[in-house]
Amino acid sequence: MVKRFNVRVYGLLIHDNAVLVSDEYIKKNKITKFPGGGLEFGEGTRDCLAREFMEELGLEVEVGEHVYTTDFYVASSFDTNSQVISIYYAVKPLAALNFPVSITAHNYEKKEGAQSFRWISLTSLKESDLTLIIDKRVAEIIIKKTPAHTVN
Repeated sequence: MVKRFNVRVYGLLIHDNAVLVSDEYIKKNKITKFPGGGLEFGEGTRDCLAREFMEELGLEVEVGEHVYTTDFYVASSFDTNSQVISIYYAVKPLAALNFPVSITAHNYEKKEGAQSFRWISLTSLKESDLTLIIDKRVAEIIIKKTPAHTVN
């Protein structure tokens, strides 16, 4: 039983007072998370995030300010021998936003690896909108920084 780290890098793309989220179907689970993915060996975290945005959205981004890095223990939801460390950055698009976006959650054919994107208004964002515990922590940070956030 090999114990290992799983380093993930995610981008917070905010546009028109909304944050982009990714709805995904992973191992028969519906997951809502921020866009991004796994760091590959030999890759820097910023390069990873730029690659992930290009692969998933066809969007070139500028990786900006560091927002958060996991500061508590989290076992992977998919591999209990793996500890997840997630790093979040603000990102800015370097081109027009022309990727497909849905207005409903999980708007895809239910098959492994399926993915769709949607915007969630900053003023209505809730921790419960995200699935993974680390993303919930980051949603909390975004909520605290949003002055006109509505309390539900």
